[in-house]
Amino acid sequence: MVLYEEADVSGSVVNGGFNRRLAGELAEMQEQGVYKTLLHIMGMQGAVVELEEFGETVNLCSNNYVGLCDVPEVVEAVREGATRYGAGTASVRFICGTWAIHRELEDRIADFLETEASITYTSCWNANGGLFAPLLTDEDALISDALNHASIIDGIRLCKAERHVYKHMDMDALEDALKKTMDKRHRMVMTDGVFSMEGEIAPLPVIRELCDRYDAVLTVDDSHATGVLGDTGRGTPEHFGMHGEVDIITSTLGKALGGMAGGFTASSRPVVDYLVQRSRTQLFTNAIPPYSACGAMAAIDYLEAHPERVQKLRDNTDYFRRNLVGLGFNPIEGDTPIVPVIIGETAAAMRMSRELLDEGVFVIGFGFPVVPKGEARIRCQVSAAHEIGHLDRALAALDKVGKRLGVI
Repeated sequence: MVLYEEADVSGSVVNGGFNRRLAGELAEMQEQGVYKTLLHIMGMQGAVVELEEFGETVNLCSNNYVGLCDVPEVVEAVREGATRYGAGTASVRFICGTWAIHRELEDRIADFLETEASITYTSCWNANGGLFAPLLTDEDALISDALNHASIIDGIRLCKAERHVYKHMDMDALEDALKKTMDKRHRMVMTDGVFSMEGEIAPLPVIRELCDRYDAVLTVDDSHATGVLGDTGRGTPEHFGMHGEVDIITSTLGKALGGMAGGFTASSRPVVDYLVQRSRTQLFTNAIPPYSACGAMAAIDYLEAHPERVQKLRDNTDYFRRNLVGLGFNPIEGDTPIVPVIIGETAAAMRMSRELLDEGVFVIGFGFPVVPKGEARIRCQVSAAHEIGHLDRALAALDKVGKRLGVI
């Protein structure tokens, strides 16, 4: 790690004053204990990973919720895809960057989620970034939950629609926003299915009823629910018995579905075709690598053939949550494998994560601006890849560090 208070930036090719200002602010971050250090994994993603400076650690940081990142069938599909299709597309799709495997994957995603069609992007960030501006204009309104993901917030900023933000999961506030925008051509309500920093599940049945009552489009980013929620891992809609009833779904291939590069939007055929024509984050960047499409197809196939993975994830989550509470921690309540423990100040959360690393547990502290000031937390993420022994090791370390730091 560079110690910025000792760094000499005078020899840099970057503008001197600009560079000194950044170095000074980085030095303040280090002094305050909020500076982030990248950690390097020496091998495959899994329940246990080897970190370059810490050795073997129990992994509570990964979005590998159903443990498909190192499943042989998925890894082999990636390998075969690279052999057959090469390293990448080398162009944007509408010029020369599409293979049949992209179409096959998009058909597979649509079938999996019971929508008419889907379109893939290089990430769900790009799916959200390219969603709103093509579909809505200043004649329309966008209504968004206050704790929606940063990619949704940035995507909305690119759109000319009138913006309304309702208090987190406050359905009265959502209804007020719908009433205020009755004069608009279209209203689109946007929510995370599972909120990544809270682990909370959006109340989709209520949101669906309000959207129907006020003739609004319901859009859900289901990145932390695809492969996770529902009896077969089809996400938040399946969790509520609403599979196939959401107007537009954005999600990722990079979490439960094998950790692949890529994201997607799934919806009606006109919505998807319109995005093909107008979505800038799809028109002006390469398609996902074909081998990622192969891996994602294999991950969906594997998940459908092994729904017990979803049940094991649910069992592991219940075990971890119950025992964490038994130790004296007070995680945010929920039914998802995202288990956040509020610590308070950012420096305290980051110190706890560093001390847990020393005890062989890989879990990261999150603070402002990722979460509100005063609500810094460590976010534990459970996987179907974990065995009870892994979770017990993590719980023992949490108990030891939590007592040492006065958290419990």
